[in-house]
Amino acid sequence: MVFNGQISSISIRPEPSKAVVEIDQVLSVPGKGLEGDYYFAGIAPKGVEPAREITLIEKETLQAPEIEHNIFFGPVESRLNLITENVPLNHLVGKEFRVGNVTLRGIRLCEPCALLASLTQKEILPALVHRGGLRAQILKKEIIRVGDTVSNLENILDEELAHAEPDQ
Repeated sequence: MVFNGQISSISIRPEPSKAVVEIDQVLSVPGKGLEGDYYFAGIAPKGVEPAREITLIEKETLQAPEIEHNIFFGPVESRLNLITENVPLNHLVGKEFRVGNVTLRGIRLCEPCALLASLTQKEILPALVHRGGLRAQILKKEIIRVGDTVSNLENILDEELAHAEPDQ
């Protein structure tokens, strides 16, 4: 599957009970998460594990509740780290992909939970079932920026092969 999307928003939460903060760039660190996020600080209620290092959701998914149920649901309300555009996140479970220069591995889907509905005070769960985002593991330490390209490694390898010098 070939795709080329981008990051439209980055968010972190300094503490579990604190509001989400939108930022322009963030350092991703394997085994820790995103610098400034409470997972990175090691104060996550469920602890740090590969599936919780970074979370992503599609911008198109955030627009669906408004289109389908007349419920506005913005990037900050999702409480996830990266908002992507034109990236089929559900297809990245078990796959490695790139965000800018950072390599990530999709671990599992991020299904919506009752806490999300409680915090947003919205009947959001039906609109997000099976499209609530992706939990991923960080494989390379690097800065992620708004506007970074998101692409699958198959696409990157095909592009590198197409531009490689022929063997002599």
